[in-house]
Amino acid sequence: MTADKNSVPDDFIPRLTEILGPRGIITDAADMAPYLLDERGSFEGKARAIARPSTTEEVAAVVRLCGECGVQIVPQGGNTGLCGAATPFEHGRELLISLTRMNRVREIDPLNYAITVDAGVILADVQKAAADADRLFPLSLGGEGTARIGGNISTNAGGTGVLRFGPARDLVLGLEVVLTDGRIWAGLTALRKDNTGYDLKQLFIGAEGTLGIITAAVCKLFPNPKDVQTAFVALRDLDASIELLADARAASGDRVTSFELICRTPLDFAVKHIEGVMHPIDGDYREYALLEFSGARTNSGMSAALENLLESAFENGQILDAVIAKSEAQRCDMWRIREGVVLAQAFEGGSIKHDISVAVSRIPEFIRRANAAAEALIPGVRPVVFGHCGDGNLHYNYSQPLGADADDFINRWPEVKEMVHDIVEDMNGSFSAEHGVGQLKMDDMLRYKSPLELDLMRRFKRAIDPNCIMNPGKIL
Repeated sequence: MTADKNSVPDDFIPRLTEILGPRGIITDAADMAPYLLDERGSFEGKARAIARPSTTEEVAAVVRLCGECGVQIVPQGGNTGLCGAATPFEHGRELLISLTRMNRVREIDPLNYAITVDAGVILADVQKAAADADRLFPLSLGGEGTARIGGNISTNAGGTGVLRFGPARDLVLGLEVVLTDGRIWAGLTALRKDNTGYDLKQLFIGAEGTLGIITAAVCKLFPNPKDVQTAFVALRDLDASIELLADARAASGDRVTSFELICRTPLDFAVKHIEGVMHPIDGDYREYALLEFSGARTNSGMSAALENLLESAFENGQILDAVIAKSEAQRCDMWRIREGVVLAQAFEGGSIKHDISVAVSRIPEFIRRANAAAEALIPGVRPVVFGHCGDGNLHYNYSQPLGADADDFINRWPEVKEMVHDIVEDMNGSFSAEHGVGQLKMDDMLRYKSPLELDLMRRFKRAIDPNCIMNPGKIL
């Protein structure tokens, strides 16, 4: 049976309720509403109901029922995505499956440096469970207090620790997945080496719920850092950022866990609009970096390494000023700046956002090219540039010119996006570094992905989901 029918059997909802129990299903419109609007308010849909399974077996039973009745499925974790992948369409014929009730930490194996968790565990709770075992789960991002680990894996989330630890894809040892026909793939291995054919888990990581529903994961842990040193520096220019990063990796023995570029405009926005954010360095500088070294042992030499790096950087002119956090409170203040630049742009009128990546060595070139092209297209536009310089990922945004009409500015999003993404493509970069594709960037897939790449993706989709039941209309 295909999954595109406009109507379903009258007993679909009663049978769904029988599987999940009354606590496991939401049909009231007001109660459903929070699940149907995405994080940014850009996408809002409708659904037949919200299914809230509490076990993998319940997820499998729901998927089998949907296949039998021709109901398409939208999986959702914490609903913190930024591209509309977890939001149903407006036609209202889909069933949204929320994983939030599946929130158990199943097992921690400190000696194997591994943790097994349900997909609905909040990311911050995974971090805490690891810390309680004197281990580190390094995936960290702004929405970690509400984001769910299954969604993080399904979107291959990045965050601030990718430079040292990699994105979500690099942190997964094994997965449990409910396939589109309701079978359960029990791939919860905690092995570091398993050279027995295709690495099936990689199909589902970053697939945004289009090939199956991740219900549990085994994730890597690391030694809990005992020596964390943080600095906020004023850079000579954009080129100095990548020079300093290269020197920092060498000086620390490659223990740089974060290297965040923050340009002056977003910093000023954060100071102006976000409580508790202050300029950490006196002086009128254009570019800054927030960098952090982490060592697993107390007094592991990170303090001396950071001080030596900054002394050398002063001498060779890479940095013009710097401040080192002398306490955990000062460190938190520095990170509050990084968090604040994300929030502050909303107070400056219309905003056009991009999540791009280029080779680390080409970040200065990209910024200069994109800034110049934007000024030529919209005189007075204000580039809002910040992001994970250490791994080549920038959140390259624009705020409207002062005094401009916000709606008129937002209406130019398509041409601005095409301009930016064309530059990214010319530099062999990616138009979506860590936020995914979802509904938002499907046109970009057609414009920038090769026909061969799209053909292979469609073949995978048809092979695994022949009836197009799982999150249809997303990515492809």
